[in-house]
Amino acid sequence: MCGSFCTFSKAFEQMEALVRAGYEVIPIMSQNACTTDTRFGAAKDMVQRAEAIAGRRALCTSVETEPIGPRDMCDLLIIAPCTGNTLAKLALGVTDTSVTMAAKSHLRVLKPVLLCPATNDALGASAQNIGRLLNTKNIYFVPMRQDDPEKKPCSLVADFDSIPSCAEAALEGRQIQPVFR
Repeated sequence: MCGSFCTFSKAFEQMEALVRAGYEVIPIMSQNACTTDTRFGAAKDMVQRAEAIAGRRALCTSVETEPIGPRDMCDLLIIAPCTGNTLAKLALGVTDTSVTMAAKSHLRVLKPVLLCPATNDALGASAQNIGRLLNTKNIYFVPMRQDDPEKKPCSLVADFDSIPSCAEAALEGRQIQPVFR
């Protein structure tokens, strides 16, 4: 989970759905997600909710997430929500957060990463990063749509409800289409 705090409730719903479906979930939260209190809730409450859903402690540092690939800890890494900042870091190979380190570690053993973007600049500054990542091996996207074309014409948010079906597709090496709805 990255710091698109307004989408945390959607992410938690899908985390619960994956657990109900029998998947084991390892919560990974960026430092901002673990420590920033917002109008959407206190950071400690968000961490506690993720841990309660998954039944395990959230990983919030790069040191904790670096072993994900070498220790074969996951079949699929889902970044939901994935901010424009994280999209840029992934596109450029920057690994300075727990989430980007988790992705790097997972990708280095050639396993799929599913991105669930929520960013106000997806059709602006982040567009080039989305384009680069769409062309990156083992990176998949949850389909996205404009959430408010009139007031936020560059904003896109992924269809969080599609995470389970997109996860299955990513595990099969398939990108759900269309990517932009």
